[in-house]
Amino acid sequence: MKQKLIRTKVTVRLRKSEYRKEWYIYLESYPVIVPGKTEVQRIREYLNRTVTTVEFDKKRVARKTENSISFKPKRDDNGVIVCKSDNDRETMFYADSVRKIRQREFDKKNLYSEVDLMQEAMNEKRQENFNDYFKSLIKRRHKNSSDSIKVNWERSLEFLKSFDGEYVPFSKIDIKFCENFKTFLLNAPNGGNKKGTLSQNSAATYFSIFKAALKQAFIDEYFLTDISAKLKGISEIESRREYLTIDELNTLVDAHCDYEVVKRAALFSALTGLRLSDIQKLKWEEITIENDSPRIHFTQQKTKGVEYMPISAQALQLCGKRKSPTTLVFSGLPDSAWISRPLKKWITSAGITKKITFHNFRHTFATLQLSSGTDIYTVSKMLGHTNVRTTQVYAKVVDEKKNQAAEAIQLKTLKN
Repeated sequence: MKQKLIRTKVTVRLRKSEYRKEWYIYLESYPVIVPGKTEVQRIREYLNRTVTTVEFDKKRVARKTENSISFKPKRDDNGVIVCKSDNDRETMFYADSVRKIRQREFDKKNLYSEVDLMQEAMNEKRQENFNDYFKSLIKRRHKNSSDSIKVNWERSLEFLKSFDGEYVPFSKIDIKFCENFKTFLLNAPNGGNKKGTLSQNSAATYFSIFKAALKQAFIDEYFLTDISAKLKGISEIESRREYLTIDELNTLVDAHCDYEVVKRAALFSALTGLRLSDIQKLKWEEITIENDSPRIHFTQQKTKGVEYMPISAQALQLCGKRKSPTTLVFSGLPDSAWISRPLKKWITSAGITKKITFHNFRHTFATLQLSSGTDIYTVSKMLGHTNVRTTQVYAKVVDEKKNQAAEAIQLKTLKN
């Protein structure tokens, strides 16, 4: 790394003659970097000029000894030393003009030095590991985010490491690198116990996160240009939101489940639209009765939004017997990694062949609400969506049902 940039200041100074009442004029430049010197230097340049009528400021002491005291010269608003005679004033104006020339020379050197330093600093910064930056960004940006958001960011980072290793310098990342990573994601294996490759929607999510990290890196001055703005994301395929009919829900009510808490929680989700993460942390203090109507008041794990919504009497019944305020309502409910097996066994035992996950009970709530005539804005609020467009995917499912219903009544023949 080059030596830190030092700004040199040039000042007009005076030195008293030993034999006469006159002062030699010189320019002092400090600090100055001199090749071959380890420390900054103070450079003096004498102008071969003297003055004799300098005015001194009695309030500003320059030097004080046991036998004498000297004062600093007065300066006008432009910093020029004040003298009484016209000739001396002309001499000081000349000295200041030379000072300005020397100052510009140093400023010009500093300007080029600063550009060099900035370029070198950028070069050093671009050798840092983007993967380390990505990891620190997760902690900085998603410290209070939901587990699902953190997992998606961590997964995106893991795929990046699989693509190009543990060390990816910023200098390596360009449009071509990003496009190659996009292609990699579209063909990447699922990982873990899952077979096959990533779905296009999953690849779209991970690439979108990668772009967000690039955008932040540009803001943090790791890139000179915004690479993310030049990248086209992966198009998402509109996936079918599987849901259960009211008849299938009633069948599940009667079906046996090895984990009773799983059964109660899933049906609770179908009646309220709550996510598994919110049901897992729901406490009795968050369920209140107001004017004989049960309500829940909680903070969403995913969006961190505060929700206040009514629930049905049947939903309250699924909660079981009320316990102490800080007790979990669905105590013992497995996390998302372990809940799928007992859930699948219960659904299969009810004779339902649809591929249903716990989240599909939330889809069921939205679809059945819209089917029963509840307006999309109310459903959006009940689901805790921050944008009604997120809810519109369920409306499309209802529209499909309407189209199917339109063809349900068929006459044998129609005569013209």
